[in-house]
Amino acid sequence: MRGFPAAIGPPHVEPRSFSAFWGAPMPFYVERGEIPRKRHIIFRQPNGELYREHLMGTLGFSGPASLLYHIHPPTRVAGTRLLGSVELQPEDDPRLRMRHFRLAELPDGESLTVGRTPLLFNADLTISLATVQAGRHEAAFYRNAQADEIVYVSEGQGTLESEFGELPFQAGDYLVIPRGILHRYQPQAAAGMIRLLVVESSGPVTPPRRYCNEQGQFLEHSPYCERDIRTPQFVPPRDEHGTFELIVKQNNVLTAIELDHHPWDVVGWDGYYYPWALSIYDFEPITGRLHQPPPVHQTFQGPGFVLCSFVPRLFDYHPEAIPAPYNHSNVMSDEVLYYANEEFMSRKGIGYGSLTLHPAGLPHGPHPGKAEDSIGKRETRELAVMVDTFRPLTVAAAATAVEDSEYERSWLG
Repeated sequence: MRGFPAAIGPPHVEPRSFSAFWGAPMPFYVERGEIPRKRHIIFRQPNGELYREHLMGTLGFSGPASLLYHIHPPTRVAGTRLLGSVELQPEDDPRLRMRHFRLAELPDGESLTVGRTPLLFNADLTISLATVQAGRHEAAFYRNAQADEIVYVSEGQGTLESEFGELPFQAGDYLVIPRGILHRYQPQAAAGMIRLLVVESSGPVTPPRRYCNEQGQFLEHSPYCERDIRTPQFVPPRDEHGTFELIVKQNNVLTAIELDHHPWDVVGWDGYYYPWALSIYDFEPITGRLHQPPPVHQTFQGPGFVLCSFVPRLFDYHPEAIPAPYNHSNVMSDEVLYYANEEFMSRKGIGYGSLTLHPAGLPHGPHPGKAEDSIGKRETRELAVMVDTFRPLTVAAAATAVEDSEYERSWLG
């Protein structure tokens, strides 16, 4: 099944690693629609039948969870069929070197879920690109049962539908979709191309631990807070019988599951486990008199990686400041940068949709002349998403078709 994301999941991560990350809070408690006064009590439909209570929980009833109330049992499956194994081919040439991939040159896909182009992967995560023309309708529902997802909407707009309701999205949004949540993308037809950068994580995705207190509330110095987070909007349930296809990714296998009813039959839900959105434009940059290191840009954390947002901001204001970053060695991490516009203050030769990999073992820094050029500049208009991993990344063979082979020599001037 060429083109599907890499297989990742619990077999690669010790269970104790999950508990360490669950210590960081999920956003907050949310209630939508109609729910009973207490958990696990009688809650009847107008026709006298019980609503079907459904706990979507984590860590064996000890982690974040939500309770959903369905018109029909979510267990009603009319049939299953195998679609194929999830496989990923590594590149043929694993030499250690600086890498640049022009992702805008990749061909369009046929699905935002099972038609992704894998780019980079290790045991903790897979980074993929998903592109479709906005008018393309996503027919099947999807559930990633082996990975949590951070989806950066680089281009386009539409709606993320789920059992929890509707979550409108547009360019610049991060969509955080915890594992196991049944969902479907509905692109807006007039939006042109839909382009998504997808990070599949082997464990839960949370805000940085240092930005929240013990009760889970964002602290005053956090670059974003609860007011910036968008949660699903409740929509009336759909009580429809018929044939509805759900594709589930689990155990490195894609399975098509035939449901006999429409899955958006939830009359209400509450809890801490749901998809949510944050706009990169609501991330407030932290600046200083001298150059601030990358952790000030951190937006999310997951097992074995962090994700950062580089946004328009004022430069350093010490009279002798050099705003461009200093040369540095990633002795314990690989650095991935996705360029979400045409500008990046320390780089030459990149464009919108470029992706660079600066691996551990090689020092990296600004391109020739960029440090000097930055002196005296007041601000940058750059927009980029960075993923730092703490285990080495493998380049997928599919990414090498759009590689800039001269990038490793670009520091020679």
